[in-house]
Amino acid sequence: MTPTIPLSAPDITEAEIDAVTAVLRTPHLSLGPELVAFESALASYHSVPHAIAVSSGTAGLHMALLTLGIGDGDEVIVPSFAFIAVANAVLHVRATPVFADIDPLTLNLTPATVERVLTPRTRAIIVVHTFGLPAEMFALRTLATHHNLVIIEDACEAIGAELDGRRVGSFGDLAVFGFYPNKQITTGEGGAVLAHTQGHADRLRSLRNQGRELQRQVFVDGVEGRNPNTAPIDETAKDVDWLHHPAIGFNYRLSDIACALGRVQLSRIGEILGLRRAAAERYHVLLGGIPGLELPSLTLPDKEISWFVFVVRLPETANRTRIQASLAQHGIASATYFAPIHAQPAWHECLTASPRLPVTESVGSRVLALPFFTRITSAQQEKVTFAIRKSLILNG
Repeated sequence: MTPTIPLSAPDITEAEIDAVTAVLRTPHLSLGPELVAFESALASYHSVPHAIAVSSGTAGLHMALLTLGIGDGDEVIVPSFAFIAVANAVLHVRATPVFADIDPLTLNLTPATVERVLTPRTRAIIVVHTFGLPAEMFALRTLATHHNLVIIEDACEAIGAELDGRRVGSFGDLAVFGFYPNKQITTGEGGAVLAHTQGHADRLRSLRNQGRELQRQVFVDGVEGRNPNTAPIDETAKDVDWLHHPAIGFNYRLSDIACALGRVQLSRIGEILGLRRAAAERYHVLLGGIPGLELPSLTLPDKEISWFVFVVRLPETANRTRIQASLAQHGIASATYFAPIHAQPAWHECLTASPRLPVTESVGSRVLALPFFTRITSAQQEKVTFAIRKSLILNG
């Protein structure tokens, strides 16, 4: 049965459709002016010098680890309460993911949980801003500096979130964003990496483009040695430089079609985040008072939440599987965000010992994501509330 109230839905307007259509009328479907414009807008929005658009958040994590020199023999601290790509990317560079527990309120890594799993082999921390709630970046940055570690921010769920008035994505050595259709803004498929140094930016641009040497690329105006953010590349050129690959890279590019979509979405982000916050506030009013149902915090000191999903915690005695089945019978989608990574079938052979993560395992067994998207209506949220209340009475 197709749910009548989906778990998520992108918010696409005529402005996005017009921008994508306009690209299709040009010869620049990839590595063109829309890429330049989207990257420039992302960098400006986050007050960082460089943004590198890529094919997915997962690709961004992979490239970020490579750019920071993480590899064989290194350990990278990650949360297990996260999307599986966080740990998979570490394996992709032949490093070892080390799972740390999370704070029971914010569901993020903390300095204390990170310190418990530090070893002499630790080289990096991937800090996930879970569900759009900023992690304690100032304290984690201090810890990383003390132990000579690098930090990658996984802000794939958190564009627009702020800590002390500063947007997430600007704290780490590198930061990664994802723009899948369930995110606050979307490019269809896609992501980006933010960088503070020219060296990191150049390395990332080379890696995403099959290891090509940036200064040898040929531009449509025939000028060599230009930064790729200043002119589009003529992909039809038969110049030998297009086949010159000084490094091993990947096809992690993001098309101009996707970038046009993302550029317009980013221009609307204030409206989008405002509507999502309003939807979260409505859920708080509607769901408040249901016995045993724990709601996510609406506000936290010095933090501005970017509402990615609305995840509740069911009573410990509730049968989550039956509750989901009951919701489905009402035409309502739901999801168990997140099943801990270390408990995933794909990871059974990757771990030599099961980590001790009591908060992760407790939270992971109780969370349930409810339908949540930019244009969700009051009537839809009321229907979800009625179904949740009914299903908890029957299956709680």
